Amino acid sequence: MIDIGKLKEMGKRQGFSEVALLECSTIELRPEVRQMCEANTCHMYGRCWSCPPGCGSLEECREKIGHYRQGILVQTVGELEDALDGEGMMETEARHKEHFYAFEKVLREQFPDMLAIGAGCCTRCSTCTYPDEPCRFPKLAFSSMEGYGMLVTQVCQANHLPYYYGPCTIAYTSCYLLE
Repeated sequence: MIDIGKLKEMGKRQGFSEVALLECSTIELRPEVRQMCEANTCHMYGRCWSCPPGCGSLEECREKIGHYRQGILVQTVGELEDALDGEGMMETEARHKEHFYAFEKVLREQFPDMLAIGAGCCTRCSTCTYPDEPCRFPKLAFSSMEGYGMLVTQVCQANHLPYYYGPCTIAYTSCYLLE
């Protein structure tokens, strides 16, 4: 059983703004989220193992998630100068990924078979081997929540975690499926 109090404390020490219990039964994988990926606005669709289609079909992602009952959601909330503060968004994303990688190492000691699902595409390698060669670090690579087909706002709402923190803020959300 997950000790959410301990995990919240650990996550806050790691630098996350928020940590919440995630009931894996609340995760919905939606084809329309995958369709947003196919629109390729982030320019990563079909370019790496961690993004669709490289990360697997919705059915394959559903099967992976189906092995878990609980996990945690983690967020890094950043303040922006205005709604178009791209630099502030990128700084918050970089902090979030730094916290995400570091916390993953800590959690793997206690949960060696966990599934880490991040925000944005995997950045473990400067260039991905997709599709010509297998992933260099399959146990360390991670997909994004959206890449798996999750609508992040829905997952947050279903698990009583805010997603919107007011004007001139941005929240990056990731999860670790633990048990």
